[in-house]
Parts: sequence; C-alpha cells; structure tokens
Amino acid sequence: MSCYLRHLDEVLNLAGIDVNKENRRKVDEAVHRVAGVKYKSCESAWKQIKKMMAEDKELLADRIRQEFAKA
Repeated sequence: MSCYLRHLDEVLNLAGIDVNKENRRKVDEAVHRVAGVKYKSCESAWKQIKKMMAEDKELLADRIRQEFAKA
C-alpha cells in the first residue's frame, strides 16, 4: 500500500473516490498509471503526482477517476 495516498485526500474527494480496504490497491494502481510509473514504484509515483497536483488538482482528479473506472 502506498504511503502517499493519505496525501491525496483532497484529489480523491474531487474524483469522488472513497478509499477503503476493498479498493485501496485499485486506487493505488490507478494513481501509478496516471503518473506513468510502473506499479509499486511509490517514490517515483509520488514525485510525479506532486507535480501534477501543483499544476491542476481538478485535472488530476479527473484522470484518476477515469483510470479507477477502467479497472
């Protein structure tokens, strides 16, 4: 489980995603895909996601929502 998900509360709320025990991995995988990083490379994913958050949180939320829906 990624340690950074707790820092994405605002973005995940914008995306309408409630992280729970059942969907945590699915959310994490979606975030990695949005970041363009191989799954389980948390440090690299967080680095990219921080940049994306600084640029446009709503766009990031939309992208995570779309990836989350695919899985």
